[in-house]
Amino acid sequence: MKNAAFSIVNYQFDKVTINLVNHKKPELSINFICNGVYSKADSTYELTFSVSVFNPDSEPFASIRCIGTFQLDNVSDFNEIPDFFYPNSIAILYPYVRAYLSLVTTQANVPGVILPTLNLSNLEDELRRNTTQK
Repeated sequence: MKNAAFSIVNYQFDKVTINLVNHKKPELSINFICNGVYSKADSTYELTFSVSVFNPDSEPFASIRCIGTFQLDNVSDFNEIPDFFYPNSIAILYPYVRAYLSLVTTQANVPGVILPTLNLSNLEDELRRNTTQK
């Protein structure tokens, strides 16, 4: 059996909401939601990665949903998706979300919102649980 490999084919931000009226403090809290769909027909994986940013004890001031499409090589079944794919696919998309939020808030002529660099490996189990096959 050949080693499995994957690459990102595309990503897009399909839903973005920013309401800086709710951004009142420099402290940030971040909530992540991720799910995916593996397509056996073309061996692709569509990762939906949602990030909500808020100040503690307040409503989110930014919600961003990014959809990344990955090509999986040498994977012919859902159960063959390698363990390393789940944490690494999230780690690939997060910098795009981070840069997007920073760019948009800076362009709004307010102090830019810069998300911290994070180790998101704790999202691996959530992504596995929330992955389906079509």
